[in-house]
Amino acid sequence: MSTQISAEYVKELRSKTGAGMMDCKKALQASAGNMELAIETLRRKGLALADKKSGRITTEGVVESYIHAGSKIGVLIELNCETDFVARRLEFHRLAKDIAMQIAACPLVKYVSVDSIEEKIVVNETRIESEKEDLTNKPKDIRNKIVKGRVDKYLKEISLMNQQFIKKPEILIEELIKQHIALLGENIRVKRFEKFVLGDS
Repeated sequence: MSTQISAEYVKELRSKTGAGMMDCKKALQASAGNMELAIETLRRKGLALADKKSGRITTEGVVESYIHAGSKIGVLIELNCETDFVARRLEFHRLAKDIAMQIAACPLVKYVSVDSIEEKIVVNETRIESEKEDLTNKPKDIRNKIVKGRVDKYLKEISLMNQQFIKKPEILIEELIKQHIALLGENIRVKRFEKFVLGDS
């Protein structure tokens, strides 16, 4: 026998996740009314849907700006989606603003994702790590593993998608975007960004 769920409870879950009413009701029934479990279920389902949409072409979107307090750091970002309808949605504009703010707050971030980092950066960083003195006397296989681990860590540090969202540190920017893909029903991607720091060359 399925658990009886009130309409108010379904609406509360919908407001928290952006999922459809029936999906919210089913998730609450499946979790016997446990809100946190229901949210987790919808997130898993939403992220799966987001992965399916990730290959779709994005030709619409917005160019958003963020100027940090004191006007010494500014960011311009191009966030793309599939249709002009979604590009006009308040949630989409908030996402663009949040990501621009994230970039301003992360001094090391230079690339959208690890995949977008040029090979010469990876090669150079691997060379630097390989020449560090603390690895000199280690066996080659151990040394290679340590170097790879350090390089992977560095690449994630300079990649936007691998940053913890400043407003909700338990999720990464990549997951934040996937949640909005699930919410808005379209593929969304950060095409490019530029950060301006006063006095920087």
